[in-house]
Amino acid sequence: MSFDQEKAVSIKANSIGDSDSFSEKRDSVVNGLSSPSQDTLNLATTKPRKFYFWQYNGPSGIDLDAIATQPSVFDDEVLRKHYEPCAEYENLHRFDPSVRWTWREEITLLRKLDWKIMFFVGLMFGALQLDRGNISQANADNFLTNLKMTTNDFNNGNTIFTVSFLLAELPSQLISKKLGPDRWVPTQMVLWSIVALSQFWLTGRGSFFATRCLLGVLQGGFIADCTLYLSYFYTGAELTVRLSYFWAADVLANIIAAFLGFGILHMRGVQGRAGWRWLFLIEGILTLLVGLAAYGFMLPAPTKSKSFLRGQKGWFTEREEYILVNRILRDDPSKGDMHNRQPLNLRNLWDALCDYDIWPIYLIGLTFAMSTSTIGTYLSLTLRQLGFTTFQTTLMGLPQTVLGLIMMMVVNYSIQRYGQRCFHGILAELWSIPNLIALRTFGTHTNRWSKYAVTTILLGHPTPHAAQVAWTSRNSNSVRTRTVSSAVYNMWCQLSSIICNYIYRKDDAPLYKRGNTDLIALGCMSIAVYALAKVYYVYRNKKRDAIWNVMTTEEKNHYLTTTTDKGNKRLDFRFAS
Repeated sequence: MSFDQEKAVSIKANSIGDSDSFSEKRDSVVNGLSSPSQDTLNLATTKPRKFYFWQYNGPSGIDLDAIATQPSVFDDEVLRKHYEPCAEYENLHRFDPSVRWTWREEITLLRKLDWKIMFFVGLMFGALQLDRGNISQANADNFLTNLKMTTNDFNNGNTIFTVSFLLAELPSQLISKKLGPDRWVPTQMVLWSIVALSQFWLTGRGSFFATRCLLGVLQGGFIADCTLYLSYFYTGAELTVRLSYFWAADVLANIIAAFLGFGILHMRGVQGRAGWRWLFLIEGILTLLVGLAAYGFMLPAPTKSKSFLRGQKGWFTEREEYILVNRILRDDPSKGDMHNRQPLNLRNLWDALCDYDIWPIYLIGLTFAMSTSTIGTYLSLTLRQLGFTTFQTTLMGLPQTVLGLIMMMVVNYSIQRYGQRCFHGILAELWSIPNLIALRTFGTHTNRWSKYAVTTILLGHPTPHAAQVAWTSRNSNSVRTRTVSSAVYNMWCQLSSIICNYIYRKDDAPLYKRGNTDLIALGCMSIAVYALAKVYYVYRNKKRDAIWNVMTTEEKNHYLTTTTDKGNKRLDFRFAS
């Protein structure tokens, strides 16, 4: 192997799927070659990681007609064969490492992706949140009293939903991998919408528990399915931002739901029905309409946008399809490992579940939201206990929702720019703990507006959840593991919700002194988990560096040619932390 091939191996070893230190790696590829070919030099020299949320004109100061194609292992004829997509890859007919494109073309295409793909995925997530979150609004309208249920019944109902959601995560993801997200996600939405609107006819605890179970089963896996779907269209750095949009849609849905709820709950008495019944019915119908539309708006693959509903010309030109496919594979060649409708076998599933290098992120999924989710679940009940009316309670959740949206975008922007995911997670806990301490010290005579203000600030914390979903995908480094890991991460998040359902208990009401003490301890535990995850990934990377950096050029090439290591077990892969 020549010096230029060795450099390409070395650079690729540290850059697959990651842009945290792209500038150094790019310069090494483009400038470090002893006798670079003209084709290799005809690559971008601008850092892609500076393309943030609002920069729709591209990285600052660039020439829009300059080449945007990023350096990749595909530029080396010897190494290329080790990373080429499999024969079953659905976009193989558009794979061509020699294709180059400009920033103007890439920016135009990215705008189109955001409108055609991201916007509708966000709309679907918003629809999910309508049906998942309206139980809190129903609580503000005497839901428990009307059905002759207690707070503990409500806790049990939430647990049934969460357990069902958790158990459905992995099966749903496996079905999605077999059928394709474009078929399975719309089907999920239609089925759960029917169950959601049927809550109009709830009669008591039994029917409440039954609908909670069915909703959990049908909604479980939706988030992981959408994450897998978005990974077909966006690079690793772009996915972090788009998942921020994804959760922003969730927050915006909560804002819209507050106003919808305010209006719909005023229908109390129409046909002799409670307002919460109309809430379930109307929002369920809205979600059903979005689910039916999803059959036409979700694509099987970037190169398969032609259909009766989308038009015979499709959404993308042939040139755009070439750019779409090659920019994704240049960023992460592992995305060409499988067909988008290729199921996982039992061995693939077992290997993915046993991937201990993802376990630190799973543990973070269990702990990171514990310090805030309990208070969020009980927000409407807490506000009613403080003496606020039904309609005041419906709208008083808006400030924390807006603050949470702003802080979420800020923290995910910062993670994209600086990396350091664990550090940002620790900062989020340090935001929550002082507010929990304040709630712990409040007494029965504390001004209710002081309690409301502290609760609002607490729930507006800078959650790094969107970045952590992308982190799970990034550290998986294969379609097989990514398919499973996204679902398992969400399962740990749901397990966290189950635990949180039982932190506030009836015998601890109304101040929940014991519960708030537990939440403070859980926040401290989460900080320790983030710190340990950081230490683990730094250790793993250093251990691989110690092996890889002493290998000769011939040994590296032999490894790439003969290795049976897959995904994040390869010596040429480095973990993000």
